[in-house]
Amino acid sequence: MLQVKQWCNDLIGLLFSNLCNACGEALYHSEYLICTKCLYDLPFTDYHQHAENRVAKQLWGRAPLNAAMAMLYFRKGAKVQNLIHNLKYNSRTDVGVVLGNMLGERLKISAIYQNIDLIIPVPLHHKKYRHRGYNQCTFIAEGIAQEMKIEFSEGILVRNKATESQTKKSRYNRYQNMKDVFQVNSIESITGKHILLVDDVITTGATLEACANALLAVGATKVSIAALAFAE
Repeated sequence: MLQVKQWCNDLIGLLFSNLCNACGEALYHSEYLICTKCLYDLPFTDYHQHAENRVAKQLWGRAPLNAAMAMLYFRKGAKVQNLIHNLKYNSRTDVGVVLGNMLGERLKISAIYQNIDLIIPVPLHHKKYRHRGYNQCTFIAEGIAQEMKIEFSEGILVRNKATESQTKKSRYNRYQNMKDVFQVNSIESITGKHILLVDDVITTGATLEACANALLAVGATKVSIAALAFAE
């Protein structure tokens, strides 16, 4: 069944490869994945320029982070949601790389994102990974790594157990839901290093909080966070 689903996704990607992944309109010859109009209309936050931004403030007191930001605002039914939906559910991993490139361009000129040693994507639980076939955050991390000329690794941080939805949980219950979910496989790979933790969309921040604390607990010197989008 999974193989049939993958074939269907591949066919959709082939048939609609010349459509904008944000608006669905036909791309011109010089455009790639996202049309020029949609690129111009994307709701950028500029949080990479401001240490005390809304994402950082949402995580204050929950993990001792060096910095936290998201590149775009996420609103239901808008173009950013379409891009991330295509990345996560339609096998458009190339969208993740391109958006990661855009995110990397911003991070490398940001004063608060300097001296990063290693980029790590937020991991999926192995059951979800098998179902989807890939981790969307890995391709975002790859795009950032290309721009910043920094190594990234998918296997260092792992997710030990699946968790319930965070949507209707209190802050304390969200923390409890994520406690002990993540484990560092290779402690020597992060010891003494400044880690950039990469996610697709920040909502409650509980997942990132748990990931950051897991990395810091076993020897990472600093953890910074970067995501494609922030759900207001």
